[in-house]
Formats: sequence, C-alpha cells, structure tokens
Amino acid sequence: MDSVTKPVTDCYKSIAAPSRGLYKDKGSKFLSFAYPVSSEAQIKDIVASLKKEYFDARHHCYAYRLGLSGDRWRANDDGEPSSTAGRPILGQILSAELSDILIVVVRYFGGILLGTSGLTVAYKTAAADAIANSAIIEKTASELFEIRFDYLQMNDVMKAIKELQIVPMDQIFDEKCLIVAPVRLRDIPRFKEMLKSTDICQRV
Repeated sequence: MDSVTKPVTDCYKSIAAPSRGLYKDKGSKFLSFAYPVSSEAQIKDIVASLKKEYFDARHHCYAYRLGLSGDRWRANDDGEPSSTAGRPILGQILSAELSDILIVVVRYFGGILLGTSGLTVAYKTAAADAIANSAIIEKTASELFEIRFDYLQMNDVMKAIKELQIVPMDQIFDEKCLIVAPVRLRDIPRFKEMLKSTDICQRV
C-alpha cells in the first residue's frame, strides 16, 4: 500500500446492528437491508438467506466494503442494467465513509420500467435510507496474535495486556502458557517490544 492510500489511523466507521430502509416508485418496491459484517463468508450467507426469504422478488442487488482501508469490496447488479444497482448502493457506503458493512436491496417489480436513471435513484435512495436508520459506531482495526510464554513470565505478560487494554479471546495457563488476543494496529510495535522475551506469532 503506497503513502497515498495508507490509512493514517486504525479507526474507521461501521454500523452497530442490522437496519432497514424502503423506497417506492411507480409500483416497484425497493426493500433495503444493512448489516455489520466482517468476512466474505458471512456476506455470502446473508445474501443467500435474503434470497431464500424474498424468493418471489425479481432482484437482490448488493454492495459491501470490508476492513480498515475498505479495499475489499464488491457491487452486484443481480440482473439489473449494468451499474444501475450495485454501484449506487456502494456509492452510499462510500459517501457515508463506512466499512465492514453489507447493503442488500430487494426489488419487487411494479410493472412499469423505471429506466436506468430511475433505477440508479431508486437503489441509491433505498441504500441511503437503510444507512439513515442505522447507528454509526467507531471501530478499531487489529491483528490477532498468539503469545506463548513460561509460567514465570506471567506477571510481565499480564502487565502488558492490562497496559495496552488487550482483551484475550482464549488463554491457557500451565507450565507453558498461551494467550490468543487481538492487538490494535497502533499498539503492535509497543506490544512486541514489551513482550520481546516471549514467543509471539501473528495469526493469519
């Protein structure tokens, strides 16, 4: 990542919980659904679930953006004319500067064609409504680490964890100890320096 696109912070915005929106035009209904997400596998499951629930709808268009820099994204028109659905949805995500978010817009056709400009407005407005109905939160980017250490090093390790406000996801305390925990990006250099006497490895 070059100096132009590199994030200057490890904080970014997302949504706290699923939300919904709605747009109607000439008999067509556009139901929008926004979800906080963290992986493409999760996104796949949500889209599949909505297609099953709204099986009688003509289109299930969506866009998502993942991660601190938002460089993992996709826009899907699901049969609508090219760039009239997925791109407008993505545009609203970008406009709100959100990431770790999926927005799906389900369309029920009302019998009257809206034209490409009408579709673009419809998907854009439906996505915007779902965002407007959501609670925006600030998230911090982190990396997952394993810390392996001897029991006698316990005090040093726990002191570092407390000082850096790290919340372990898993831990084993025995003659040989293990802690698995996410570490904020900004704290990683200090984390490694404080625990350089232990065996630290980054999880992929």
